[in-house]
Amino acid sequence: MKFDPWRHYLRGLLFEALKRPQPAIEAYREALRHDPEFAQAARCLAYLHAARNEHEQAAGYYLLALRLKPGDAESWFNLGFIRDQAHDKPGAIEAFCEAVRLKPTLDRAWYGMGMAHAALGQHQEAVTALARAAELQPMNGHAWYALGMACHHSHQPGKVSEIVHHLLRFDPAMTRRLIQDAERADLARLVQDLAL
Repeated sequence: MKFDPWRHYLRGLLFEALKRPQPAIEAYREALRHDPEFAQAARCLAYLHAARNEHEQAAGYYLLALRLKPGDAESWFNLGFIRDQAHDKPGAIEAFCEAVRLKPTLDRAWYGMGMAHAALGQHQEAVTALARAAELQPMNGHAWYALGMACHHSHQPGKVSEIVHHLLRFDPAMTRRLIQDAERADLARLVQDLAL
């Protein structure tokens, strides 16, 4: 084991714990200088740059980490998230797709993919991804709401009705919002007497 990269990496962790991001970044960069194959240092750098909304630098470090460890579904998800934050929806979808290919149960990657498709107006693709996210997290009101809206935009009123009835079981506030945003006045009776 190489000592110098780990020494700098551990210093970076300490600075992160002390909420001192700039010295942490410098320490992780030093760890990478000593060992250019140190994927965890690259991931830490990506995380710190993401926290500063430095999307280009964060994406660069995630790509480096993925070059070193291409099978890391979490890093693919994080790359997708950063690309989404940088308004690169196609790039985000590409990264989310790789994340779920590697880890099909990664619900937040399905959700991110669905939301990115919806933002591009690709509503049927959004329905497919959001249905998987909702299946993996059956009590996630946000996922069901997003799925309902994707169904609304893809002209599936029967599916919207099914989702409203499902969502009503555990999240009346999101149910009311979905009914309103999907312009389903015919379903308003379901929530009109509920105190929220």
